[in-house]
Formats: sequence, C-alpha cells, structure tokens
Amino acid sequence: MARRVWVAIVVVLAAAGQAFAQQNRIDAITPMAPEHAAYGSMPIGVRTITATDRDRADVLNTKEGGSVTRYDRTLTIEVWYPAVLAAGQSAGGVYRTTSRDPSRAVALYGKAVRDAAPAIAAGGGYPLIIISHGYPGNRYLLSHLGENLASKGFVVASIDHPDSTYDDQKAFASTLYNRPYDQLFVLNELDRLSRAGSGSFLGGVIDVSRTAIIGYSMGGYGLLNVLGSGFTDASVTSPGAPPDKLLVERAASNPAYPKQADRRIKAAIAIAPWGLPGGAWDADGLNAITTPILFVAGSADDVVGYDKGTRAMFLGTTHADRYLLTFLHGSHNVGAPIPAPAEAYPYSEALRLFPFMHYADGVWDTVRSNNILQHFATVFLSIHLKGETDLQTFLDLVPRGSDGVYSVERDGRQKPDYTYWKGFKQRTAAGLTLERLLPGK
Repeated sequence: MARRVWVAIVVVLAAAGQAFAQQNRIDAITPMAPEHAAYGSMPIGVRTITATDRDRADVLNTKEGGSVTRYDRTLTIEVWYPAVLAAGQSAGGVYRTTSRDPSRAVALYGKAVRDAAPAIAAGGGYPLIIISHGYPGNRYLLSHLGENLASKGFVVASIDHPDSTYDDQKAFASTLYNRPYDQLFVLNELDRLSRAGSGSFLGGVIDVSRTAIIGYSMGGYGLLNVLGSGFTDASVTSPGAPPDKLLVERAASNPAYPKQADRRIKAAIAIAPWGLPGGAWDADGLNAITTPILFVAGSADDVVGYDKGTRAMFLGTTHADRYLLTFLHGSHNVGAPIPAPAEAYPYSEALRLFPFMHYADGVWDTVRSNNILQHFATVFLSIHLKGETDLQTFLDLVPRGSDGVYSVERDGRQKPDYTYWKGFKQRTAAGLTLERLLPGK
C-alpha cells in the first residue's frame, strides 16, 4: 500500500513538472530572484532580420593547399527593442523554433510583441547588445536575456551562426573561423541600419557607439578575439583548425590584426568562453584586452574548464577592469541557456542523449541561474553603456555570497553590520562568488 502511494506521488509530481515545462516560458522570474532580474517598465518589440556578408572565406569548401573559396554568408538575427504598443496590443508572443534535437519543433513564449513599433529614445538611440550562442545553439538560446534587457532600454541582437545551429551543425572549423567575423559583421550591419535614412525600422533607434557583446561558450571565444585577443600561432595549425592557416588573419602574430578593441564596444560578458585550455590564446593575447568584461562560469565546468579555463582568463586579462561571477558546483550550462522546453525531455534516438541535458545544470535550477545572470548583466551593462554609476553598489560585494551578514531590525532596516549582497534576499546569495580585478592586477 505504501509503495502504491509513493508511486502515485511520483507520477503526480512528474506530471506537474511536465505541465510547467510545457509552458515553455522564457520570461519566468522567481520569488528568489535578485532585484535587477525583474523585467523593466518598457514594452518589448521583436523582429527577425537577415543580413548577408559578401565574399566571406568558405571554410568548409576550401581545400588545404588550394585557393580560398569564397561565398556570401547570410545570418538570421533576432532583434528585441523597446517598443510602443498600438491600441489593442498586449504584451506576449511566441517564438517558433527547434530544440536541441532539430526534428522537434518548439514554441517558446515570452513578453515581446512581434513587429511592434519601436520607441524612440530621448536624446539619441538605445545602447546595442549583441548575443552570440554556443556550438550548437541558436538565436533563442539566450532569449531570456534578450527580452529582459530590451525591457530596460537596450536593443538586443541575437545571431543564428550558420554551420553552428541545431539544424545546420557542421564541422567545427567553420565556427572557429567565423565567430569573430559574424559578431563584427552584425555590429557593422546594425550600425548601417541605425542611421537615419536607412529605411530600416532601426533608423535612429540604436546608438552603436555604446555596444556590448554577450558570448556564451563559442560565442565567448569569438568575443575575446573581437576584443583584441589574437589567436596563437599554435592554434592556427592545430588539429581541426580551418585549412590553409585561415586563422592567421586574426592571430596575434599578424601585424594586420588590430591589437585593440573596436572603439564602439564598451563592455562585454563572456559566459564560459571556450579556448584557453585548447591553446587559442596565451598570456600576451589576453593582455591585449582593455575592454571592461564580466566573466561568468560554473566552478565544475568540464567543457571549457574553470581553474585552467574561465578563471584563468579572468586572471590573465590584466589590462582590463574585470569581474568573475562563479556559480559554485555549476557546469557549462549554468546561467546561459533558457529552461529546457518540454520537447527536450524525451530521449532522442537521433542524438543518443536526452536533449534536456543541453539546457540544464546538475546542481542549479535554470530559472534561478537565469535570473541571477539577468541581474548582474543589467547592472554591469547599465554602468558601462548608460553611465548609471549609482548601480556600482550592486557589484561592490563581499566576494563569497555566503560570507555576507544579513542583519536587519524588525522593521527591515539594515543594521550597521549588514554586509549581505545588495539586491539579494536572505539566503539567496549562497553558492555564488563575485570577484573583481582592476587593470594592472
């Protein structure tokens, strides 16, 4: 009898979990979320655009020792922006895409309204944020962050990287070569579209002189190269590298490679960036970065590494003002991917794995870690792209969240010995660390 009751409870709980997952929400904010995880006050519009970079090197069709084949590379970009809703319009919409198993169609639900009219920023355009996904991924993998930041007065452009998405994943060499070029091309294309008279809905909406890039995994790899960290000579000829030493175009030893960041890029967030243990960079390459950067990592990341991966990058970018947000015991997925959609729960015979694992972390709840990333991304980017320096107090924290003292009077007023992480509710900073190093450290 007891066994029968226990089985019934398990079935009910599993059904409840599946019912929640079937909502496929990207906009969940839990009661545990820190202060700046909440959506902002601005309605959100979203549009899908395409842009073609003419005459890009075609890595997959170039043969070693032959001439470089070239092609036109078309990118699909999801753009979220502050909007003005028309009479009768209400917040909310659907994104139709695929899961990690591309045979499974997915509908994701959020707050953005498709094709809503853009709001015009007073005194100039909104800062631009470019999001670059992992390998594989797609432009919706960090859509929770895209919507959230747009509601706070940013324009956010998330890229589908060809040869690196769920439904067109190809040889890794293409991703190694194309990531920095894709990010820079999108920046240049949105710069063009932002100009008055461009004919685009983005005309006059974006101020690209205040741009940030958010890169996850291979997106973080591309981001570091865009910021000025040239590839090592060893990586140019490493196994699996693009043919004919194509990576030398953006290698540190190449005099033609720019040694400083694009002046339009004022900040960056590198989430579990790939490449250091594999030899993509050395100390000199990392030292070339001067752009303020927030590194985000799980301390148990077994894909890019922690002590020899993201943390080593944080320590090695000695000429930048940088932070490292660590989710203790978190893995490669912590913070970045959206919650696993319901379609990712069943086992995939095609992939020989549960697609769910592509999104989830073994320790951290995805919605909670998403909310923590939203909070710190909002604060960091608002400081560096909007000049909201009053938010610095949300980053000036005791390094280990569990060391903060939560000490308040009965009426909620903080006592003199209060040192808990600002913006975090009692007991919710446990499991987190935030470190800062200034240039020269």
